[in-house]
Amino acid sequence: MKKFLSFLLISVVVLALAACGSAEDEKTTGEGGKEESKTITIGASNGLHDIILEQAKPILAEEGIELDIKPYQDYVMPNQDLESGGLDANYFQHIPYLETEIKDKGYDFVNAGGIHIEPIGIYSQKYKSLDELPEGATIIISNSVGDQGRILTLLEAKGLIKLDENVDKAVATVDDIVENPKNLTIDNSSAPEMLVTYYEEGEGDAVVINSNFAIDAGINPIKDSIAIEDSESPYVNVIAVRSEDKDNEAIKRLVEVLHSDEIQQFILDEWGGAVVPVNE
Repeated sequence: MKKFLSFLLISVVVLALAACGSAEDEKTTGEGGKEESKTITIGASNGLHDIILEQAKPILAEEGIELDIKPYQDYVMPNQDLESGGLDANYFQHIPYLETEIKDKGYDFVNAGGIHIEPIGIYSQKYKSLDELPEGATIIISNSVGDQGRILTLLEAKGLIKLDENVDKAVATVDDIVENPKNLTIDNSSAPEMLVTYYEEGEGDAVVINSNFAIDAGINPIKDSIAIEDSESPYVNVIAVRSEDKDNEAIKRLVEVLHSDEIQQFILDEWGGAVVPVNE
C-alpha cells in the first residue's frame, strides 16, 4: 500500500510539473529569449482609430492574441501612458507628430508601421470655396504645434499664403508666413478637439479640422469640406511602441493584420475615401 501511495504521489508531482512546463511553452519569446505578452493594450483616438482596431480584434483573437483597446480624446495622454508602461502601443498620431514628441520629450518610441492617412480639411458655414473668402477673413486652426506646420502647408498649397522657403514646413508657425495676399487672420488659439464646435457654430470664416474629429462628429471630409489635403500627404498615422518592443511578435502581427486586404477594404468602405489606408 505504501509503495502504491508513493507511486501515486510521484505521478501527481510529475503531472504538475508537466502542466507547468506546458503553460510556459505557451508564452512567446522575442529577441534574447525575453517573454512577450499575447495581450496588447493599445491606446487609440476615439471614433476612428479604435473602430479600425475593433475590426482587427477578432482576427487576432483567433490566433491567441488579445487586443485591449483604450480610447482617448486627447493627443497628450496616449504617449505619456505608453512611456509609463500603461500601454503596449498607441494608434493616434502621424509620423511628424511622433517625431516631434520624441525630439521634444525624449520618448524612446519607434514607428511599428503606418496604417492610414486622414486628409485634413478646410470647412466653412459661410462660403462654398476658398475663392469666396473675403479680405481679412479669419481662419481658425489648431493650437497644437504638431498640427500647425501641416495646416499652413495646406493653406500655402491652396494659394492662400506663402511660407518662408528656408523653414522646415513640417514645423512652420504663423510667424513663418511671408506672404498673405488677402490679409487673412490665422487664429491658432484653439484646442483641436474644439474645432468641430467652432465650425458648427459658424465661428470665423473657415475652420481647419483633422479628419478624425470631423468623422467622429458625423462630418464627411470629402463632401463637407471646401478644400482638402492631397491623399499623397506624408502625415501617415502609425502604430507607436517603445523601442524595447519593436521586435514583439504580437505587435508585428497586429500591424500585419491592419495591413491586410480585409482591414484596408474596411477602411475604404467605412469612410468612403475620407480615410486612406496605407501599407508601409
